[in-house]
Amino acid sequence: MAQKQVIPTRMELSRLKKRLMTARRGHKLLKDKRDELMKIFLETVRENKALRKKIEERMKNLHSSFTVAAAVSSRETIEEALIYPKTEGELSVSHKNVMSVIVPEYEYKLTKAQGASPYGYGFAFTSGELDNAISELDDILPDLMRLAEVEKQSQMLADEIEKTRRRVNALEYIMIPDLQAGIKTIVMKLDENDRGNTTRLMKVKDMMLEQQRANGY
Repeated sequence: MAQKQVIPTRMELSRLKKRLMTARRGHKLLKDKRDELMKIFLETVRENKALRKKIEERMKNLHSSFTVAAAVSSRETIEEALIYPKTEGELSVSHKNVMSVIVPEYEYKLTKAQGASPYGYGFAFTSGELDNAISELDDILPDLMRLAEVEKQSQMLADEIEKTRRRVNALEYIMIPDLQAGIKTIVMKLDENDRGNTTRLMKVKDMMLEQQRANGY
C-alpha cells in the first residue's frame, strides 16, 4: 500500500496522535457492538429455527384438517362458508431499538361482527372437520406473526453485523495502520531534523571557538 504524504511538523504529529486515539477507541466500541449484535443475532436465529420447526409441523396438521374437510364437504359448500368472513384483522407495527438497529414489532387484533359466529359462518351446512381446521388456523396465527417478526429482525441484524464488521476491518487494517505509519514517519523526520540541528549547532560552536582562538581570545 502506498504511504500517504504527511507534513513533518509537531502540530501534524499531535493531530495524528489524537486521530489515532479516537480511531482505537472507535475500534474497541465497534468490536463490542459487533460482539453484542452477534449474541442477539444468534438468540434470534435459535428462536427463528424453533418457531419455523413448530409452525411447519402445525401447518402439516392444518393441511391435513382442510384435506379431511374437503373430503367430507363439497368445494362449493366450503367456498360459500369462507367467502364472506365475519372477522376483520388489524395489524399494527411498532419499532424498538436493538443496538442502534430499529427492528419492527407486529401486533394484531381480530374483531368479529356483532352476533357473528366465532368461525365466521353458520354450522347448518358445514362439517366439524372444517371447524377444526379453522380453529387450528386461528391458533397458529400468533406464531406466524412472531415468525415474521423474528425473521425480519434476523435479516436486519445480519445486515448491521456486516456493516459493523466492515467498519471494524477498515479501522483495524487501513486507518489505524495508516495513522501509525504517518506518526512513525513524522517522528523519524523530526528526529532527523533534531540531529541535523544539533550537528549544525556543534559546527557553529566549533567555528566560533576557532575564530576566538585565531583572534587571540
